[in-house]
Amino acid sequence: MPLAGLRGSVVVLHAFQMLCPACVHHGLPQAQRVHATFAASGVSVIGLHTVFEHLAAMTPVSLQAFLLEYRITFPVGVDAPSADASNPIPVTMQAYGMQGTPSLMLIDQNGDLRKHAFGAV
Repeated sequence: MPLAGLRGSVVVLHAFQMLCPACVHHGLPQAQRVHATFAASGVSVIGLHTVFEHLAAMTPVSLQAFLLEYRITFPVGVDAPSADASNPIPVTMQAYGMQGTPSLMLIDQNGDLRKHAFGAV
């Protein structure tokens, strides 16, 4: 579902990589807590696996195993790779100007970006 399909809901977009220690130890558990606490209130948590390093290890099979192992229950999309081979930064990561992972974006009911944070929040 495109992000526009979530208009009317508060959206917490959590960008992560499987091999990012801060994502595994802080960002993903935080996103899981937000999902568990606020899903019934209309807050949508969306994970975004955005890969800009260790590309060969970041396969769909690896991601599925990771999500099962860490019991991630919110939906997770995969960021599209850049069309420019000289730029490893994926499409959504570029579009939002993310500095790295973990990144958290809070989008309000009108689709306006209210918070954009890199690292521990």
